[in-house]
Amino acid sequence: MTVVSRILSASSKILLLPSRSIATTSASYIKPSAFAQVAQTSSRFRNVTMLSERKPFTPDFFFRQLFDEKSWTYSYLLGDINSKEAIIIDPVLEQAKRDAKLVQELGFKLTYALNTHMHADHITGTGYLKQLLPGMISVISEASGAKADKYLKDNEIVKFGRFELKAMSTPGHTNGCMTYVVEEQGVAFTGDTLLIRGCGRTDFQEGDSRTLYKSVHEKIFTLPENFRLFPAHDYKGNMETSVAEEKQYNPRLTKDIDAFVEIMANLNLPYPKMIDKAVPANRECGLYDIPKDE
Repeated sequence: MTVVSRILSASSKILLLPSRSIATTSASYIKPSAFAQVAQTSSRFRNVTMLSERKPFTPDFFFRQLFDEKSWTYSYLLGDINSKEAIIIDPVLEQAKRDAKLVQELGFKLTYALNTHMHADHITGTGYLKQLLPGMISVISEASGAKADKYLKDNEIVKFGRFELKAMSTPGHTNGCMTYVVEEQGVAFTGDTLLIRGCGRTDFQEGDSRTLYKSVHEKIFTLPENFRLFPAHDYKGNMETSVAEEKQYNPRLTKDIDAFVEIMANLNLPYPKMIDKAVPANRECGLYDIPKDE
């Protein structure tokens, strides 16, 4: 028998093996753990695919993330490129001149300055921005206890140009915490309610762990999983996250509610350094020790 004949003969025998025999033979050589690893790998790839399918910003939507290195605060400038109307979320007093200059350089008109809540770790820049950019309106939740030109209720809409931002009440860190959602762009600004792999503390002001847990699970985690989330702070250099990531990897909020409450009760965090100065100032829309213009 020639070499070719032997190969063809062997091939025909393999093809004639019943499928059950092949499966049995495979199972005898492959450990069960290998199947588990394949399943886990497949699951990871599904997550990667899901995370890559986030919405791109529309060409007429302006987005800029800004940072204050002292308080580790992120501020966000959003705008309509065509109408030139813009808003800013969570501005910081010490950065108000920087932000006003940027708005002017880009040719925007800043219509609203919104705070996600009454902050305890920095003084808001809204009051100072009102002086630097006359006509701008300060905005905060009606439940915050802070002064502002405009108060928001749950699901109320703020418009800038053709875009809409929805105010979603997410209390727990404070009574007045809000998450701001721009649905068309697939983004939400979570303030201190949900941080990247964490959440705001609940041991001062009107903090309540059970309320915060429900705000995250019943509001933020019900947004589409590919929505990009932008918090008010990050202390490890992360800039953004997503609904899917936090639902899978947040070490606190992936627990059940009782375990979460237990975690929050035992954080043993130090007293906030700025709270005694920041909270009184923020009750007055940040109109407190504002630097005098030169």
